[in-house]
Amino acid sequence: MRALPSERLPSERLPGERLRITAPEGTPLPDSKAEQPPVIRRAEVVAFALVALLVIAIVAVLYVARAFFLPITMAFIVGTMLSPAASFLERYRIPRPLGAVLLVIAVGAAVAFMVGLISAPAVEWSARLPELGAILKQKLHVFDRPLALWQELQSMVGGSETLPAFQLPKFEWLQSTLEFLSPTFTEFLLFIATLILFIASWRDLRRALVMTFHKRQARLRALRILNELETHLGSYLLTVTMINVGVGVVTGVVCEITGMPNAAGLGALAATLNYIPIIGPVAMFAVLVTVGIVAFPTISAGLIAPACFVVTAFLEGHFITPTIVGRRLSLNALAVFLALAFWTWLWGPMGAFLSSPLLIVGLIVKEHLMPVNSPQLPED
Repeated sequence: MRALPSERLPSERLPGERLRITAPEGTPLPDSKAEQPPVIRRAEVVAFALVALLVIAIVAVLYVARAFFLPITMAFIVGTMLSPAASFLERYRIPRPLGAVLLVIAVGAAVAFMVGLISAPAVEWSARLPELGAILKQKLHVFDRPLALWQELQSMVGGSETLPAFQLPKFEWLQSTLEFLSPTFTEFLLFIATLILFIASWRDLRRALVMTFHKRQARLRALRILNELETHLGSYLLTVTMINVGVGVVTGVVCEITGMPNAAGLGALAATLNYIPIIGPVAMFAVLVTVGIVAFPTISAGLIAPACFVVTAFLEGHFITPTIVGRRLSLNALAVFLALAFWTWLWGPMGAFLSSPLLIVGLIVKEHLMPVNSPQLPED
């Protein structure tokens, strides 16, 4: 009698019959990547390498062609920030192209006013650089003794290098720094023209971007992204400007009370540098320390205004700004620092200014394209 297939042992299979390995009912099949064919894993590596090469190529193009991409990106970001103001003017029957020109003129006037406050004392102090350098060098002789002790300690440890007495750095870097900070006329003209045209045609451009997608769900997603970018960047510009103006006013008042020269210019400089996170307050503190040491007879008297600025910057950076801006978009401190370092390396001071807005753009796009659908982890 011939046994049924279900009653035969695996060793008793008929010639040409394949061996089937069955699992208990309800047992899921293994799907780990370790059991996948090597071709799939190799394809994943190739895909990752291609994406990495694409990112490197984009960064290289942005770095080499910064004279073109920096004004265009700056115009797009600033134009998106100013679009709510243009829409506000449009409600009062002001044509959008005219509103774009008026907004650019108003922003240009505000920037020119701040530059005027800063440039007047800067020109005066730059004309007295040799005299101010001699005064600063004379007052900083108090650090000669610590430097000598450090030199003795280094020689005891076995170091061969010797530290000279305290010397001021030379000012040959001043001209190159100003050339690096100031854009060329062509870049400035490209920025202004792109900014005006972007604000004037923002609605048509947004409609064209939305209609590029064919599916209704994709169009709605693109519209939500654009609307949220406009809202968040506009509120970010307004909020940060008000906070920075407050920091500038407080710094100017402190400088006036403590007897610092050119208090209005120092306040304007503090408000301007505060647009650049981390680097701006540190640079302003260094400026206040230098001015205080030169302007006052003693070092302790010259450090009063910098100390007050440190308290102001600490309160603004750790309490005021996170409370106001953080409710709209929570920016991780590490992400802010890495974005600041990357865009500063790529595009210099203007990249530092754009680091936070570009980070906000990236977070908004990421939230809409890759929503978090997984359950949240339990709290500790």
